[in-house]
Amino acid sequence: MTTLAISASDQLAAVFSRVRLTARVFHTGVLCQRVDFPAGGAGHLHLFRSGHLEVHGPGAARLSLDRPTALFLPRPEDHRFVVGDEGADLVCAEIDLGGPGNPLESALPAMIALPLDPSDMLSGSLGLLFGEAMGHGSGRQVALDRLAEVVVIHLLRRLMETGESDVGLLAGMAHPALSRVLAGLHANPAGSWTLERMADEAGMSRSAFAETFRSVVGTTPGDYLREWRLQLARTGIAAGQSLKRVAAEVGYASPAALSRALGESPSGSLRVLRRLWQE
Repeated sequence: MTTLAISASDQLAAVFSRVRLTARVFHTGVLCQRVDFPAGGAGHLHLFRSGHLEVHGPGAARLSLDRPTALFLPRPEDHRFVVGDEGADLVCAEIDLGGPGNPLESALPAMIALPLDPSDMLSGSLGLLFGEAMGHGSGRQVALDRLAEVVVIHLLRRLMETGESDVGLLAGMAHPALSRVLAGLHANPAGSWTLERMADEAGMSRSAFAETFRSVVGTTPGDYLREWRLQLARTGIAAGQSLKRVAAEVGYASPAALSRALGESPSGSLRVLRRLWQE
């Protein structure tokens, strides 16, 4: 049985070694008027530095910002900024956590607002990002995009380490016993993950493990593993990999078994998923 504790950074690395985090910074500087952000096909990261900003978030969420704050919308959501007379200094980026169905994406609230403290772990990456935003050096866009990805990793790490996410994947990844199991599922989705093996990895009885997993992560161990495998399969198919290769890599006995799980014929799985990914 594994006894080595998994750190927050290792947990996130296990996920992002399988799904790709990407960012595209599209605004740096002062906003002087109302801006509407349609849901589109990506989440958003907004780093508010100074000024005054009224945020009309998903649903009925409303925020009034006067101090540096990170706003993270992990999924495509309609939102609006109403700017005060002094304007609002922002860095804005589109964020993709790896495609539809990523368990991290679905585990997070629609909008997260985190005050930015100069003394916390984000200060270094934010300083680099804001410094790059004010410059015009060669490779600026590439640097901004990569730094925004680092900021997202730091935001997720902060949510895990401070316990600000009490239910869902981040809570499971911060749990001393469940974290070992989740790290294994993420790193080796094709493994023979029976309930008994997962419970043994967690150092718990099967019944205690199943109940703890459901209460902390919000789903059963079997359902979580199945959705993780299907997410990886969709990503692989959309990237042009053969159904045979994808099935072997994510733990299905045959292409036909994977196709049944995806709910399509083999040819339909390839055709439909690739089209959806390109839309």
